[in-house]
Amino acid sequence: MATDPPRTEKRDTVETLHGEDISDPYRWLEGDDEGVKEWVTAQNEFADSHLNTATRDELQPRFESLAKTAVYFPVTPTSSGYFQRVLFPGDDLPVLTVRDEFDGERRVLADPNDWSDDGTLTINWFIPSPDGSLVAYGVMEGGTEQYDVRVIDAETGDLVDEIRNTGRTGEFTVAWGDDGFYYGRTGTFDEGGQLDKSVAFHRLGDDENDDRELPIELDDQTWASLYTDDDGDHVVAALLRGWERSDVYHERNGEFEPLIVGEDAMFVPHIHDDRVFFRTSADAQNYRIGVANIEEDDLTANDLESVVPEREAILKDFTVAGDHIVALYERDAVSELSVFTLDGEHVEDVSLPGTGSIDGLRGSNETDDCFFRFQSFDQPPTVYRYAVDDGLTEIDRPKVAIDADIEVEQEWYESKDGTEIPMFVVHAGVELDGDNPTVLYGYGGFENSQTPTFRRYAIPFLEWGGVFAIANLRGGGEFGETWHHAAREGNKQNTFDDFIAAAEYLTDRGYTRPERLGIEGRSNGGLTVGATLTQRPDLFSACLCIVPLLDMLRYHKFLLGASWTAEYGSPDDPDAFEYIHDYSPYHNVEAREYPAVLFKTAKGDSRVHPFHARKMTARVQELNTSDQPILLREERDTGHGTGKPTEMVVREKLDEWTFLFDRLGV
Repeated sequence: MATDPPRTEKRDTVETLHGEDISDPYRWLEGDDEGVKEWVTAQNEFADSHLNTATRDELQPRFESLAKTAVYFPVTPTSSGYFQRVLFPGDDLPVLTVRDEFDGERRVLADPNDWSDDGTLTINWFIPSPDGSLVAYGVMEGGTEQYDVRVIDAETGDLVDEIRNTGRTGEFTVAWGDDGFYYGRTGTFDEGGQLDKSVAFHRLGDDENDDRELPIELDDQTWASLYTDDDGDHVVAALLRGWERSDVYHERNGEFEPLIVGEDAMFVPHIHDDRVFFRTSADAQNYRIGVANIEEDDLTANDLESVVPEREAILKDFTVAGDHIVALYERDAVSELSVFTLDGEHVEDVSLPGTGSIDGLRGSNETDDCFFRFQSFDQPPTVYRYAVDDGLTEIDRPKVAIDADIEVEQEWYESKDGTEIPMFVVHAGVELDGDNPTVLYGYGGFENSQTPTFRRYAIPFLEWGGVFAIANLRGGGEFGETWHHAAREGNKQNTFDDFIAAAEYLTDRGYTRPERLGIEGRSNGGLTVGATLTQRPDLFSACLCIVPLLDMLRYHKFLLGASWTAEYGSPDDPDAFEYIHDYSPYHNVEAREYPAVLFKTAKGDSRVHPFHARKMTARVQELNTSDQPILLREERDTGHGTGKPTEMVVREKLDEWTFLFDRLGV
C-alpha cells in the first residue's frame, strides 16, 4: 500500500475577482493534455493500492450476487401496449420491452447488450407514439448523456428512422406530433463548455439536416420540456428557467403560441382532450393542480381553475388515468397517492405497501389504470398497477435476499438556527452505545427530495451492523418551495449547517462516534460533503465525495454550470462572489488534519466537470497533516451516473464500500 500520494505540480496562477486575488495553483488540472492524463493515471494507481484489500475480496461475491437481481423500470401504458425497460439477471444493460396486456408476456424490442463488447452503448429513455405503434428511444455512449434518437416499429422492433448527435435530448424533450416528433437538441459542448440549445421538428423519413427549427429562445439557464396528449393532437412546450419558473407554449399550425408566460411560478402541463392540467406553484408553495382550455392563450395564474387546491403535503407529480387524476404527494419525505375526479372531487387515498417512495407515475387518458414503482429501504423497486375499481396490483417485484430485519426510524434534530430537520435512520437493530459504523448521506439542493429508497449495495453494511442515515437538508424539496428557498444562493450555508447538525446528532444520540462515522454525497451532495470536509473535518473519519462541485468560483464556466447560477448565484456577481467564496470547498482547504477521503469523478461527465475532484484532491493532499489517505478515482468510460453496465456498477460500488468498510472498522 502506497503511503505518499503522487506529487502534483503547482503552477503560479492568480486571478483577480472583484478586487481579490484568488490563487489557483492546480488550474492546469482543468485540461486534458498528456500531463493531466499521466497525473490521473498515477492517482488511480494510488487509489488502487488502498482499495484492493482483503475487504474488497470478501465483499465481491456478495455484490456480484446482488447484481444478478432483476431491475424493473417504470411502465408506460398506451392504448395498444405496455412499454418498459427491464434489466434481466445476467445481463449488463436493461432491454426495451412491450406487453400487449399488462400481465402478459414481454417482447424484447431493443437489446443494447448486443450492441457493443464493453457495454458502453445503452438505452436510457424511450417515448412511445400516442397509438403505441412506434417507439423513439435514446442511445447513449459511455454515460455522456449525449444521444442518438432511434425510432422503431413497436410490433417488430425494426428500425424506422434515426437522428444522430442530438446532444442532451432526453425523455422530457421528445413529443410526438403529426407524421413525426418534436425534440430538443443541443449538439455537443463547444470549447467554452456551452450548449447550442434549440427545439426542432423531425418528419419521419426526412433528412435530419432538413428538420425545422422552432422560434423558441433557450439561453444558458433555460431548458425545454415537451408534452403531447394520447391522441397526438396537441403539443405543449414548457420552458424551465433556472429551476424557478416556467413559460408554457402551445403548438398551433406549426408555431408555438404563448399559453401561460411571464408568471413567477412553475407550470408543469398534462394534456387531457382539450384541457391542460398544470402542476403549479402559483399561489401555492406546496403546489396545486389548475386547469384551462388548451385553445386559450396568454393566460395568467388567476385564469386557471383550481381543480385540486394546495394541501399540507407536497404535490410532487400527477397523472390522468381515464376519468381520474392520480396525484403523488410527499409528507415528511414519504410518498402518498390520492385520487380525484377530473373536476377535483376526492375519490380515495391509495393504501400503499408501506413507508416508502414512488417514482415513474404514468397513466393513460384511454384507460382507468396507472402504473408506478414503489420502494423503501427494505423493499426493492416494485412495479404496481392501480385502478379505481380494482385497487392495487403488484406487477414486478425483484427477489433480493436480505439476511437481516431492517428497521427504519424517522428522527428529528435541531439545526444551527433552531430549524427542525427530519432524518431517516436505517439499521438491522443496534445498541445506542456510540460504537456503530455509520454512513450519513446528504444532498440538499434543486428542490430534490431525499426519500426512502432501496440501496442494494448497502445491504451488506446493514447486515454486518452498520447504520445508514439520510438527512432531509434544506435546499431539497421535502417541504416545498419554502424548504428549497431556505438554502438557495446566499442561504446555501443552511444546507451545510443542517448536515453538520445531523452528524452531531448521530453522535449525541449514541448511534456512533466520529471515528466510526462516514459521510457521503453526490453531485450537489458532493458540494455538501465537500463543504463539511473543510468546515468540520473533526466530525467523521471517512468522506465519500462523488462527481462533486467543489470549485464554486469556476463551476459556471464549464458544461452545465451556467444553468445552475439560479441555485447558487453567479461568481460574476460581486455580492454572490462574497458568500460563494466563503464556503467554496476548494478555496477553504487549509493546513490541518483531514479524515480519509475518496473523491470520485468521470472523464465523460457532461454535467459536472472532473476538474472539481482533481483540483480538490491535489489541494487536500498538499495540505493534509494527518496520516489518512486522500484518494481520487477517475473513471474513463462513463459519465455523471446514468447508463452504466452492471459490471461497472459492481466495480464502482466495491470501491466505495471497501473504502467505507475499511475506514469505519466494519
